[in-house]
Amino acid sequence: MQVLPDTAQVWDWLAQVPDPEIPVISLTDLGIIRDVAWQGDTLVVTVTPTYSGCPATTVINLDIEAALRAHGIEKLELKRQLSPPWTTDWITPEGREKLRAYGIAPPVDGTAADGRLAGRISRLAGRSNLVIACPRCGSNATEKVSQFGSTPCKASYRCTDCLEPFDYFKCI
Repeated sequence: MQVLPDTAQVWDWLAQVPDPEIPVISLTDLGIIRDVAWQGDTLVVTVTPTYSGCPATTVINLDIEAALRAHGIEKLELKRQLSPPWTTDWITPEGREKLRAYGIAPPVDGTAADGRLAGRISRLAGRSNLVIACPRCGSNATEKVSQFGSTPCKASYRCTDCLEPFDYFKCI
């Protein structure tokens, strides 16, 4: 009879799987792995994509499967969970620091779409007074160049002090 690894070990393995769009951050840092559980001899991994149309979802699932199979997991089920929807609040503090060190401004704390209608409407209308610090020099003298960045989950910004462009991981 095969000895099944405990879920803490599986979480450790998943912490080594990088996000395909931002390889400096792991899937667990990103907060999209919602649960790991054994149902009999089948490992069930619950994944919440950053948004329902995320183009990286298929690659993420393939990477999870490859990583776990490399550790001897034979019976595996990947479960997609859309509710509650993922929010940038789920990015770990370590993940936020990894984003910053990589040159991507992490989401501003407390700005994720959390049901406060007025804040959401203000952000959608582009009337946000968020201060986005430059991940390179730390300056708050930054400006939005475009709501759309290198991937759908990022916006393009520029620092007016060091003059460097950078991505901001949008609050979802």
